Amino acid sequence: MYTEQDIWIVLTGTGTWFSRMIQYFTKAPLNHASIAFDSELREVYSFGRKKANNPFDGGLVRENLRAPFFYTSECAVYRCRVSNEDYQRMHNLVKEMMRDQNRYKYNLLGLLGILFRIHIDRDDAFFCSHFVATVLEQAGLRPVNKPCHLVTPEDFAHSPQLNEIYHGPLHGYLAQEMTSPLSPTPTFAPATTKGRGKFFRIGKTG
Repeated sequence: MYTEQDIWIVLTGTGTWFSRMIQYFTKAPLNHASIAFDSELREVYSFGRKKANNPFDGGLVRENLRAPFFYTSECAVYRCRVSNEDYQRMHNLVKEMMRDQNRYKYNLLGLLGILFRIHIDRDDAFFCSHFVATVLEQAGLRPVNKPCHLVTPEDFAHSPQLNEIYHGPLHGYLAQEMTSPLSPTPTFAPATTKGRGKFFRIGKTG
């Protein structure tokens, strides 16, 4: 029997100097992307800071969106309905990466490469939206018509395959999720009406 589940793409703007520097170049207010596997945003992954007070120590992290660093952020939450098989494939991929978490690095050079539309390749290195796009692609999903290494957080906001269900303070979303009945999908009315690989090798090819 065919069954479906939801995954969630979360864009945030923390207001830090590093976030503001990225915003200077992108002209977009929300410059961090994460992937979540539940509507309450308790299981959330991205490439970002390992320590809140050090923007240069980055890598693969499971994020706590209820921590002070994120809690007052502006955010946008997008839902994508996928098959149960694709959900499990993405979830298993991320969990496998997390088991070797220290292997992965934050690709700051790759982030800078977006400005010049070039792929600066580093083994086992990602920036946030590159990681999210890559995880999606391994399940055959391409919500953004770009190579993964050129995808920005803002690109997800314009994808017709993602349904924006919330835009506003992150604590507002989390508070409503806490007071709503437990369910596989959130109780927000959609803000917009929008339509709708296997394991990969990270690093150089050829």
